[in-house]
Amino acid sequence: MLTIPCLTQALQRERDTQPQVGLSSTERMRNVADAFRCTTRFHGETLLLIDDVCTTGATLAACAEALVQAGSGQLYAVTVTAAVISSST
Repeated sequence: MLTIPCLTQALQRERDTQPQVGLSSTERMRNVADAFRCTTRFHGETLLLIDDVCTTGATLAACAEALVQAGSGQLYAVTVTAAVISSST
């Protein structure tokens, strides 16, 4: 059994954002920019960020930015699923 800490409350949504459905990659990035803050201070720890789905990576990038600002070290991300986006989106 692994004894790895799981910080389920380390990231908090700072502001409401519109739903990402129907937005372009650029719009998604703008939509979630500065939308998250980290409630925990880190001191160079390696972290694993887990999300349920990755479409463009905008939410993961915004969360990663908050973790870096809070002092994290290396960041890894894993998602359970990935969305397929058509080229017309």
